[in-house]
Amino acid sequence: MIVLKLGGSVVTEKDREETVDGAALDRAAEAIAAAREDDAVDDVVVVHGGGSFGHPHAETWGASTTTGVHDVDGVTAIHGAMTTLNKFVLRALHDADVPAVPVHPLSAAHRDRDGDLTLPSGQVATLLAEGFVPVLHGDLVAHEGEGATVLSGDEIVTSLADSLDADRVGVCSTVPGVLDADDAVVDEIRSFDDVESVLGGSEATDVSGGMAGKVRELLALGAPANIFDLDALPAFLGGDEPGTTVHGDR
Repeated sequence: MIVLKLGGSVVTEKDREETVDGAALDRAAEAIAAAREDDAVDDVVVVHGGGSFGHPHAETWGASTTTGVHDVDGVTAIHGAMTTLNKFVLRALHDADVPAVPVHPLSAAHRDRDGDLTLPSGQVATLLAEGFVPVLHGDLVAHEGEGATVLSGDEIVTSLADSLDADRVGVCSTVPGVLDADDAVVDEIRSFDDVESVLGGSEATDVSGGMAGKVRELLALGAPANIFDLDALPAFLGGDEPGTTVHGDR
């Protein structure tokens, strides 16, 4: 079973608010469809980021993974932008004959006062068993004492990979992997200290930590994961380990 993250920078044009990158999204959907048809992939859970939909609204309302929003208009704007993007992702998958169904984290997940996340996976596991492809997305979640805070797609990936005991984890980005100071792909990462000096922030608005956040989440997962670009998605789905392999401690 694979948990696959489609980065917001892949499925949207991150420098143009609420703009889908239709060509890239179609390529991703077709790669998933081909892998399922060839039996290279049995079960797959798709998670997509917010890109130019969720992040600008979160910034406007001052919401982050630790700072919440209590204003209902803010919750509606951020969550509404993400569900709109989710509909575009679902449409692309349906057009490629992938039986995708939405799972909205705001309706299922929450954080306690310490910020610890609870994301039940029973409905995702049941959907997989019934032959569906669950599609989750970055979202807001109820946060005790904070109203609603941002839940990144990367957090969703690691939570589901643990609870569903995923065999493989993939993060599809706009770069071919984690890049070093010379823009060469780092083949593998075993600790954040190995790459801390070369991991900067995202060039576009990103309230969930950019590449640094991705690496931290995947290291916390404790199982090998791969970060790669859209060109390498078919290879990953076919069983290869393109881009950067992030090793955890499990």
